Amino acid sequence: MTENISAPAVSTTQSGAPVTSDAHSKSVGADGAIILTDHYLIEKLAQFNRERVPERVVHAKGGGAFGTFTTTADVSKYTKAALFQPGTETDMLIRFSSVAGEAGSPDTWRDPRGFAVKFYTTEGNYDLVGNNTPVFFIRDGIKFPDFIHSQKRLPGTHLRDADMQWDFWTLSPESAHQVTWLMGDRGLPASWREMQGYGSHTYQWINAEGERFWVKYHFKSNQGVKSMSGDDAEALAGSDADFYIRDLQENIAAGNFPSWDLHVQVMPYEDAKSYRFNPFDLTKVWPHSDYPLIKVGSMELNKNPENYFSQIEQATFAPSNFVPGIAASPDKMLQARIFSYADAHRYRVGTNHAQLPVNMPKGQLNNYSQDGQGRFHFNAPSTPVYAPNSFGGPAAVEVQNPAGGWENDGELTHSAHSLHAEDSDFGQAGTLYREVFNDGEKARLLETITGAVGGVTHAEIKERAIQYWTNVDAELGAKLRANLGTGQTESDAEAATKY
Repeated sequence: MTENISAPAVSTTQSGAPVTSDAHSKSVGADGAIILTDHYLIEKLAQFNRERVPERVVHAKGGGAFGTFTTTADVSKYTKAALFQPGTETDMLIRFSSVAGEAGSPDTWRDPRGFAVKFYTTEGNYDLVGNNTPVFFIRDGIKFPDFIHSQKRLPGTHLRDADMQWDFWTLSPESAHQVTWLMGDRGLPASWREMQGYGSHTYQWINAEGERFWVKYHFKSNQGVKSMSGDDAEALAGSDADFYIRDLQENIAAGNFPSWDLHVQVMPYEDAKSYRFNPFDLTKVWPHSDYPLIKVGSMELNKNPENYFSQIEQATFAPSNFVPGIAASPDKMLQARIFSYADAHRYRVGTNHAQLPVNMPKGQLNNYSQDGQGRFHFNAPSTPVYAPNSFGGPAAVEVQNPAGGWENDGELTHSAHSLHAEDSDFGQAGTLYREVFNDGEKARLLETITGAVGGVTHAEIKERAIQYWTNVDAELGAKLRANLGTGQTESDAEAATKY
């Protein structure tokens, strides 16, 4: 709301005509029946009935801000992308979100957090759609609808269900690494400002000479990494369901601009063929001892949205939005998301969602796309509507290996989809627990999974859940079993020697 009250502007209809009353509809007759020709009443009610778009199936609850990304290092030997050249400043938008909850859910439910960045580069929009964890629950997009269904609600009761969640997780052992992150402190960040961000997937960078590299993105928070306790998160869910949105908005409004430093890990192209585990597996991280972090630049958020619906709810982020010098990898989850995200936006916001101001690239658009609902921009009548043509219409610039060429590298694609020596589903989850978590984090993890698995009512699923954590770490599994009051099984002893 504005602070100063001034003379109001005259209300108008959507077509610009002045309105005679905002308070009284037109009626006739002794019974005061409203007349259909009160077009302003009809317009207001019809518009009101349609003022929502379908909420996102995942990442429905979120918020965001605008800012600037500045490249401070020289990584030109790895990529020719214009935004990553030294000294380049690029306008950007970020949307933070929860994954499983609906649009009205509390910010502080235990959940991964989305970390989606749109860079408005001179070569078109580049979208990096990640999370606050470096891995994910599954490695193949064919399982994604099933995974999300298991984390949502039962169709009969419309209630979330622990049996359903743990049934999916324990039947999908590749989830162990991400579930360990989720049940740890990172599952409850203190704020969006105080968490890390990751591209999570493996991407490809291509330099000016056509050399190719594999990369992973890491955004390191300059506010530090902080978490909240389960009790605080539960209290905030009841007292301030929009805590994260409010925290971000108020800090930016006060001039306390949050920032992150972007680092990448770079793997030489040929290394992927013989690395000890599949480097394109979304459930795995690359050890920093093998591929250390290389700083690229810094991102600062310094402007709140002026209208949440127009600039955040209608913002569309898609992993298919690449720019020259950046491309996809054989990561099967990334391949699925390249289709799925853009398709979701066409359904949710509309065929021409990219023409909305928040989604529009900054540079000149030249293509043969036309028509469709909500079309705002169009070519001059003299521009041909097809390609190829003989009348000066836009034409593609032919380049060698436009996607980087890995699709035709038989050795690489075979390696990406074959077994590697260290492709264990539980190995990195166990390393995270034993070597990364401190004693306090271990204790809180045990407390969290005791409560979570304790909510499982189906005996077989509960037993699988205990075995799941035993496979992560035998001692952790034994402590969980003791907390839940169930006896040791033969498979527990087996796991103690296997992992």
